Amino acid sequence: MKCIAITSGEPAGIGPELIVQLAHHPRTIPWCVVGDQNLLQARAQQLNLSVQLTPYSTQLTQQAPGELWIQHCPLLTPSVAGRLDSRNSAYVLETLRIATQGCLTQQFSALVTPPVHKGIINDAGFAFTGHTEFLAELTATPRVVMMLATPQLRVALVTTHLPLRQVADAITPHLLQEIITILHKDLMHRFNIQKPNILVCGLNPHAGEQGHLGREEIDIIIPSLTQLSQQGLQLIGPVPADTAFTTASLRGVDAVLAMYHDQGLPVLKQQGFGEAVNITLGLPIIRTSVDHGTALDLAGTGKAHASSLLAAIKMATQLSVPLS
Repeated sequence: MKCIAITSGEPAGIGPELIVQLAHHPRTIPWCVVGDQNLLQARAQQLNLSVQLTPYSTQLTQQAPGELWIQHCPLLTPSVAGRLDSRNSAYVLETLRIATQGCLTQQFSALVTPPVHKGIINDAGFAFTGHTEFLAELTATPRVVMMLATPQLRVALVTTHLPLRQVADAITPHLLQEIITILHKDLMHRFNIQKPNILVCGLNPHAGEQGHLGREEIDIIIPSLTQLSQQGLQLIGPVPADTAFTTASLRGVDAVLAMYHDQGLPVLKQQGFGEAVNITLGLPIIRTSVDHGTALDLAGTGKAHASSLLAAIKMATQLSVPLS
């Protein structure tokens, strides 16, 4: 039976315990955790949680309350909650490879990813800038779009994990047109929005102030929006980012496109932190994730809240249902 794959995330972080916290939550599609079975069992025992871990098989047909199917992927060294160990970085990446391959072969209907720790993965010698880029490489997808969503707001990004001084040079007409095209397509086909309205932020303060505060709007953004609008896309902008998220500006808008990571995401997270979902658009698979990090200081304490992981699972479930 098809199920949603959930990777276990950074083993020293809160990911494993968030998963076992949700073991008794009702579900309409079964869940399969890709990770170390002993890690999940140990974290459940640490938190005094009763969880039934069943080795995953394609022959399984029904999931009981409190049961998690698990595709075992062994840790490379024992993990202690709250204590990073670079030796387990290869394990983290392997769980992503297994789950992604399962989605590509339609063994799994979607992929949900708890947080990983970029720094420790890079310390282990792996070039890793984030799930979004790594999954694009695994699926041989030339361009993906990072979008975070709450029930009230969707924010997609033109650039993701770049140093701020590199952002302006990265924004080209080709990139912008590719990003908007993917966003428009997935809003239609993943979210069933027939005619998406997309609000596009400017890059510079006041959207460049007619070129006095930067020419990216005049030279790149406006011509790109004009060309796409002539193809039938419904685009608004470029809108100054300091007013783009007002109630009046967002009326009738299906998604906001921000030029860089910290232009749009602080607003979204202030509005719905703990309930926001990270969705990777443009992939041949469905992938959702949480809106927070590994929270090493909370790992093993039972104080971490599973609301964002639950929202990510619910979104994956919703997107897994074929549109009528």
